[in-house]
Amino acid sequence: MSIDNPAPRLSGFGLADWLCLAAAPTFAAMALLTIAYDGHDMMCMPGASVLSGMALMYLLMAAFHLAPWLRLLARRG
Repeated sequence: MSIDNPAPRLSGFGLADWLCLAAAPTFAAMALLTIAYDGHDMMCMPGASVLSGMALMYLLMAAFHLAPWLRLLARRG
């Protein structure tokens, strides 16, 4: 690592790489917002858990999109 370029491994990233990295945090934020607003998508299911429906789907999507983050962390090590 040089002083001029503190993150040389990230300099080769293209737009597609940055979009891949944006997916997991975006889905995680959507899950948190869905949970915070009481999951209004479940109005027809009064006894449903907060983690059913859209919140669970967003959490799963965030987990499935963690691969680019894991590759990035593995490259740094």
